[in-house]
Amino acid sequence: MTVRARMRSIVLVATMALAAPLGLVAVVAADTATAPPAAAHGSVTNPPTRNYSCLERWGDDHLNPNMADTDPMCAGAWQHDPNAMWNWNGLYRENVGGNHQAAVPSGTLCSGGKTFSPRYDYLDTPGGWVAKGVPTNFTLTLTDGANHGADYLRIYVTKPGFNPSTTRLGWEHLDLVKETGRYPAQSPYVTDVNLSGRSGRAVLFTIWQASHLDQPYYLCSDINIGGSDWYPNSGSTPSPDPTTPSPDPTTPSASPSVSPTSTPNTSPNPTTKSCTAAITVVNSWSGGYQADVKVTAGSSAISGWDVTVNGATINQAWNASLSGGNKLSDAGWNGNLSSGASTTAGFIASGSASGLSATCTAS
Repeated sequence: MTVRARMRSIVLVATMALAAPLGLVAVVAADTATAPPAAAHGSVTNPPTRNYSCLERWGDDHLNPNMADTDPMCAGAWQHDPNAMWNWNGLYRENVGGNHQAAVPSGTLCSGGKTFSPRYDYLDTPGGWVAKGVPTNFTLTLTDGANHGADYLRIYVTKPGFNPSTTRLGWEHLDLVKETGRYPAQSPYVTDVNLSGRSGRAVLFTIWQASHLDQPYYLCSDINIGGSDWYPNSGSTPSPDPTTPSPDPTTPSASPSVSPTSTPNTSPNPTTKSCTAAITVVNSWSGGYQADVKVTAGSSAISGWDVTVNGATINQAWNASLSGGNKLSDAGWNGNLSSGASTTAGFIASGSASGLSATCTAS
């Protein structure tokens, strides 16, 4: 389906959403009085941005309860504000004067510095965003339904070691890959991108400086360099197992001691596995709130974790499984943490966010 055809179908779906109740993912109907008109602006559509990628998969199926399990970041984004997807082409600021780092602080790059807040705020949330598989050399495509033209496209990629599951994107995490020249007002705008020497999950960050006025767009695309499409529960591009055991310290040497007086307790005591959990309230409203839970391993690697959120009545969780109304357990793919490493899960709860505390148990 073309972008124009999809936008026509989206307008119809958005209109229907005004009357349709949500299942597990509550959608607030698009505000057609204030939302940008269909195809008024644009975005990177290959590799797709976070919100355009969610729209491609769920725009025609956003009431599907499976979204929360199979695509938890998109589910969280829909819950936070579905207009981020309906208005996939409006993530811009105005009158920046080229001073992008001042206008968009670190930690808010994927929301364009929280532009039109709270519409795009959730796009900054770390987690298991679906990543598009790309070769090391590929063509980036930016679709501009209004043919604004471009003064330039400025393309960055995250530095090796950056983990989008645990860290909000900042300027300090980026390497500049390419800056293009001008494009005439004739979409799409395409350019070749070379990521030779890189592999695995990363975030591609594109600044599109539109030509019709001082209107830059800030666009995050999750990619899996040199691999296939990556899904949070697929484990298709696992990190090296941090719990891989080192050689057995009790393996005898070439000339072992046979002294009968050797003491029996020659192996070290097993290290106690531990973790901590910290809660950050992301958003709140009358009768409910959204929060993140950051789990950090202790002095040794762990292979799983359970967090009890005291004082919470949790209705929905992502990057974790929910049990008992207030217990979050790792989702499998984010259970293995090396010493001092962290991962982040999120949840929606009813009631008040005051007085929350969390206890973490590692395995």
